[in-house]
Amino acid sequence: MSEPTPKPLDGVRVVDVSSFLAGPFCTTQLAEFGAEVFKLELPVVGDPLRKFGSVTECGETLPWLSECRNKKSATLDLRKPEGAELLKRMVRDADVLVENFQPGTMEKWGLGWEVLREVNPRLIMVRISGFGQTGPYRGRPGFGRIGNAFGGLSFLAGYPDRPPVTPGSATIPDYLAGLYGALGTLLAMQAREKTGRGQVVDIGLYEPIFRILDELAPSFQLNGYIRQRMGPGTVNVVPHSHYPTQDGRWIAIACTSDKIFSRLAEAMGVPEYAEGGKWETLAQREAERAIVDEYVSDWTRTMTRDEAIATCEKFQVPCGPVYAIDEIFEDPQYKARENIKWMKDPRVGELAIPNLVPRLSETPGEVKWLGPSMGAHNDEVYRDWLRLDDAEIERLTSLRVI
Repeated sequence: MSEPTPKPLDGVRVVDVSSFLAGPFCTTQLAEFGAEVFKLELPVVGDPLRKFGSVTECGETLPWLSECRNKKSATLDLRKPEGAELLKRMVRDADVLVENFQPGTMEKWGLGWEVLREVNPRLIMVRISGFGQTGPYRGRPGFGRIGNAFGGLSFLAGYPDRPPVTPGSATIPDYLAGLYGALGTLLAMQAREKTGRGQVVDIGLYEPIFRILDELAPSFQLNGYIRQRMGPGTVNVVPHSHYPTQDGRWIAIACTSDKIFSRLAEAMGVPEYAEGGKWETLAQREAERAIVDEYVSDWTRTMTRDEAIATCEKFQVPCGPVYAIDEIFEDPQYKARENIKWMKDPRVGELAIPNLVPRLSETPGEVKWLGPSMGAHNDEVYRDWLRLDDAEIERLTSLRVI
């Protein structure tokens, strides 16, 4: 019998007191690659994510089952002195603590960074909030929609003559903040190997959004340029958009250089429009953006989506289908890469969830179980880890501390 494949974060213990999505998604990334994550929830009430989204027959929502996988759930009320003391006992043996309360909340409960670092100088504390731990807006509540808006992404989403729209999903900032939280954890762990000290990882929900807006900031600073909504178009390149096909579907085409446009022009049967022609350079195409996009649209409308993709591929023009979720489930690339993970769970039967990312060739991560039932691991935490006896557990339960 072969030995189990080691995981990069085997032996790392994480205490997750965050809620909803950003903090929990951070710890999900860690749990998928071997970290032992203890998700602490308010007794009786539980994490709000348990009630957010589509509710299954077992009472748990799909976001909870999918995004809190691989974690161990225990109940604890941090607002009560006994609960705060229990958390400190956990922190003594923990590597990482993740929270996403409004700044000042942990301090109000006597659980701020200055207190916890005294308990465990090696602790890494990940703090995700709407606007970060500093600045004039630090006390404001924040959710993903606010992060999209304040970070600058919502202003760019939609058409120029219409109001800003949701840029795909209101939860994009939560997921990005969770990813940056996981990255910050790994960086802090590397630093701890050198210094022996832990530190705070501080993230505002809007910051990952602002970070991914390519040249928006330097372009404004240098040229005073304020990018406006462009529908499906893309600044600085054209044609680079979504185009309709004969069968009522859409294809994405990306011409990021003059050379690629030359190949597209050849595919469209008008090579003379490219090299030496009226649309040879980006500047020429940019000057007639609407005309260029309409020309490409007229061409793609003569074919089905599959035919348009095949033609683009023949001429090495980057392209792809604009997929709805049902098409994703049918696509052979998704199947070959196992991007959809099928999990069996006694509460809901078989459930399809997004598989983990990234892929590691030697020490891959894994999904062991879906988001657990509330308090499913109370015994493991309070009896096995903290060594509380029956009488103490009964007392704390009666007080709704656990």
